[in-house]
Amino acid sequence: MTIRITETLPMKDEIGSSAKITNMKAVICTKYGSPDVLQLREVAKPVPKDNEVRIRTIAAIVGPSDCAFRKGDPFIVKLIYGLRRPRFSILGTELAGEIDAVGKDVRLFKVGDQVFGLSANNFGAYAEYKCLPETGVLAIKSANMTYEDAAGICDGATTALTFLRDKAKIQSGQKVLINGASGAVGAYAVQFAKYYGAEVTGVCSSVNLELVKSLGADHVIDYTEEDFTKSGQTYDVIFDAIGKGSYSQCKGSLTSKGVYLLTTPSLAIIVQMLWTLKSSGKKAIFATAGLMQSKENLVFLRELFEAGKIKAVIDRSYPLEQISEAHRYVDKGHKKGNVVITFI
Repeated sequence: MTIRITETLPMKDEIGSSAKITNMKAVICTKYGSPDVLQLREVAKPVPKDNEVRIRTIAAIVGPSDCAFRKGDPFIVKLIYGLRRPRFSILGTELAGEIDAVGKDVRLFKVGDQVFGLSANNFGAYAEYKCLPETGVLAIKSANMTYEDAAGICDGATTALTFLRDKAKIQSGQKVLINGASGAVGAYAVQFAKYYGAEVTGVCSSVNLELVKSLGADHVIDYTEEDFTKSGQTYDVIFDAIGKGSYSQCKGSLTSKGVYLLTTPSLAIIVQMLWTLKSSGKKAIFATAGLMQSKENLVFLRELFEAGKIKAVIDRSYPLEQISEAHRYVDKGHKKGNVVITFI
């Protein structure tokens, strides 16, 4: 099941692809900056190595992390991915598509397989074709998933799963607060928290209250009307899915052994993690969730989707030619669920 929030934006012209051509269209980013630094160009189509499959991309994602990689902000992005310019000129980490070629040693996939996955190590999803190792973070797409659904689940759902299941060790009966509950990570975090039996409070703006309720939240807080850190309520887990708060602000709203989760890297959260690491009480946790994914996680998410336990939340879809517009929209910080780039 998919929650659709707005209609797909009109496409300027259809991008075709053919097995005979040696070039492909890709979005190139050779310097940090505004969405205007993104350029649509013709580049060489990649050739799969012996252990790789080549995917004809049908859908990819634009999320806050993609915008951070484009801007080089926060500064830690530049420290990891290039001080002066992006180390990888083709951005994008989450994609869904169809395998059109395989290396001679590939055994897990075949030409024609419909797949979804992540390329967190070297990006490259903003291109018509992308090669990935068969043992990488790649899985067969469910027949009842659209390509947009599949790419979206690669984005927010994988991050939410890593933080709640693996880092917070979420338990049935716990009280969990999701700050930014209508965003890509937050929307899936609400669903996972309910799946694991927690009592869920979602924090969002007034226009998204009904959406967050529909995802399973037991309580919703309109942050424009109420500051949850001043309510006197305490939670076993506070998941800041949008990086708008801090451990210092939220510490008083945690139970004695509560966990504060933050998706946005900063010097402050790293210091707080180290400070609380050996404590038996409250903890602050940040993780590079994109680098912690596995094929097994994708299979698990696919099974939950097929069982109706999670649903994709798609805000807008843009054609590849409108990648800059998609980045501008995400930069505003008000998207609901996933923003998708379509290739056909």
